[in-house]
Amino acid sequence: MNAIVELLLSKKLIFKKLHPIDKKALGTRKKIEIYEGVDLHSNYAAIFYLVQKSRFLRKNADELEALFEKLKEVRDHNYKKKILLYDMPFCSKAQALMKERGWRLIDVAA
Repeated sequence: MNAIVELLLSKKLIFKKLHPIDKKALGTRKKIEIYEGVDLHSNYAAIFYLVQKSRFLRKNADELEALFEKLKEVRDHNYKKKILLYDMPFCSKAQALMKERGWRLIDVAA
């Protein structure tokens, strides 16, 4: 979790509370880390950290959006910010779709 905090600090994102969400509660086995954070303005943020070797495609964007919707149901909370920290190649159409849906995309390799 220290690595996530350092990544967020390097991108000028400061959270006063940050705790992990159990993937089993969401019913997924994906290799993804999910965190819930509260920033300095008391806005809740859902933070997804995804590392994979293959390209992130449009179908992956739909799956991630479905996972976010399930997170909202399980936690019974509507998040103001959606952040995806990624270390993988990104399809341009998937990237445009994610930005259109309100995601903030942060490349941790850059």
